[in-house]
Amino acid sequence: MKVAVLFSGGKDSAYAAFLAKQQGHELSCLISIFSENKDSYMFHTPNIEKVKKQAEVMKIPLIIKKTKGEKEKELVDLEKAIAEAVDKYRVKGIVTGAVASVYQASRIQKICDKLDLECFNPLWQKNPEEYWDDLLKNGFEIIITGVSADGLGKEWLGQKIDRKMLNKLKEIEKKFRIHLSFEGGEAETFVVDCPLFYKKLRILRSEKKFSKSSGIYNIIKIALDNK
Repeated sequence: MKVAVLFSGGKDSAYAAFLAKQQGHELSCLISIFSENKDSYMFHTPNIEKVKKQAEVMKIPLIIKKTKGEKEKELVDLEKAIAEAVDKYRVKGIVTGAVASVYQASRIQKICDKLDLECFNPLWQKNPEEYWDDLLKNGFEIIITGVSADGLGKEWLGQKIDRKMLNKLKEIEKKFRIHLSFEGGEAETFVVDCPLFYKKLRILRSEKKFSKSSGIYNIIKIALDNK
């Protein structure tokens, strides 16, 4: 089936795309929503413009729609982007990286029902430890681009998650009761390499901004490396 992937550049949307392709679906396009509201209920915002580079190394067309990010109203912009994917690429289904957010999943499902599309949520209710294990086993290279939880300080910004760092995350999970998959907004991620990329992304320039208990890792310049 031809599908469009709701894509933010983070681990969830990238892994959902990977699973959809493994299941035999054709990744016809990616859909990214650029929200002006950093606290959007629906959309990932850190480094969202860098999805352009990820789409380039995936060799998949990218549909971008801007939104002011107003609660509920932003769904109108998402629907327009999905309708464009249907019209331009004849997609029959939408792939999401929803893991535990009923708010997000239910609203995307409603749009899909309205447009008569299948909705695929391959990560839904996936065990966090098993999920991270699958990501690492399948060669996903993931960095932390935002933190907003006790136990996750400035030192985590830009940090690549490997087995060693995953064990540290598990310790923080136990101590501070965070969600290991970051479904409580504890952290944001960015994928620099995965099986869907024909080239790896290398960050050339970045900056960290941290205040009180939250911070952002801004990616300023990216290069493409051969694998």
